[in-house]
Amino acid sequence: MLEQNLIEIICSEVLKQLNVLGPEKEDGIRVGVSARHVHVTQEALDILYGKGYQLTRLRTLMGEEFASNELVTLVGPSLRSIEKVRILGPVRKATQVELAKTDAVRLGITPPVRPSGEIKGSSPVVIVGPKGVVHIMEGCIIANRHIHMTTADAAIYGLKDNDSVDVELAGTRPTRFYEVQIRVSDRFNTEMHIDTDDGNAAGIKSGDRARILP
Repeated sequence: MLEQNLIEIICSEVLKQLNVLGPEKEDGIRVGVSARHVHVTQEALDILYGKGYQLTRLRTLMGEEFASNELVTLVGPSLRSIEKVRILGPVRKATQVELAKTDAVRLGITPPVRPSGEIKGSSPVVIVGPKGVVHIMEGCIIANRHIHMTTADAAIYGLKDNDSVDVELAGTRPTRFYEVQIRVSDRFNTEMHIDTDDGNAAGIKSGDRARILP
């Protein structure tokens, strides 16, 4: 048994030196806590901020995505609202609002838990900008827990796009999340995304690390 353990340790160290395991496998996966936000089409942006308006970059997120300086107000059916909700760029083919459950309760709506982009049959909401109002009949969701992975990191973990894994977060309140979706694309860095409700519950902040369970 001791000999077998020694062999495993030696092999692991050799693989580290060869960079076969990769930094993500050794250190865990970076966590990003995602606050409520809005994705818009250019058509919606024209209404909210004026014809031909272009989003201005506040900070870069992942890949081409960035947090813009532009903010909007969300209004639910009972006229309860959430102000200063940030638009993420660049513009998309469909307008989408991503909330935490707490946000949805505040607005008086019941959006489904979905992967980003799957908005058919999701909740309606009103988006108010400085120049106009956009009422989307569907497009408001609670984003599912997911991990963006590069092709190289997915290969290291033996995973493929749309697989699901169980994940452990060792925050101030250690937590396990189950059936976390894997999304493989070289357009993004390897990073796990959870919303503010999950982050608060687990005592996790952006930059903390998560471990995929065997």
